[in-house]
Amino acid sequence: MRRLFDGNDPALVLFDLDGTLVDSVPDLAVAIDRMLAALGLAPAGVARVRDWVGNGAPTLVRRALHGELDVSAATFAPGRFEQAYALFLQFYGESTAALSTLYPGARECLDGLAARGVLLGIATNKPMCFTTEMLQGLGIDGYFQVVIGGDSLPTCKPDPAMLLSAIEQCGATPATTLMVGDSSNDIRAARAAGCQVAAVPYGYNHGEPIEASAPDLIVARLDALL
Repeated sequence: MRRLFDGNDPALVLFDLDGTLVDSVPDLAVAIDRMLAALGLAPAGVARVRDWVGNGAPTLVRRALHGELDVSAATFAPGRFEQAYALFLQFYGESTAALSTLYPGARECLDGLAARGVLLGIATNKPMCFTTEMLQGLGIDGYFQVVIGGDSLPTCKPDPAMLLSAIEQCGATPATTLMVGDSSNDIRAARAAGCQVAAVPYGYNHGEPIEASAPDLIVARLDALL
């Protein structure tokens, strides 16, 4: 990580949540399958949900209803999406962090960066209510100076607005900030914000290798950043 900042630590490290710090798909898949069952539809299963996450809860629900990753041409009966989304919010709210786990090396990374005085933040497309519940449920909420969720601002990643807002709130600059994520959305947002960006290869990138998005650094585990 220090190689990206002329041998120094960055002032601020922003983390994506789902697929970067936390494997959240088990809880998401339960909520999606409960939603589909309530609508009389077949379950999606963990493997398909793993490919569908990463663009926020509304897009995940649309993909589940459509049964495909690409929903650009999807159409739904009037009120169908709203009904499904309300069910998803209910079911996911009942179990946001019961099955989700921190990835190996995640807590060690947070501990190490915090001990060195690096400011830490979350920039995720997950709605804030679920983000807060997940951070608290996993016992990592105390690490972060700033947390921005998918409904905190009018836009989500890959738009850079949430990164720029977090940077401003922490008194950092894009040049002294590292974004850490698992998807092309994270890398595109960091590039647009003017930040250096590191990526993990194990997350949720719709089945595409993260190398194709050309991050500045790829680490097999987050504690390799230290």
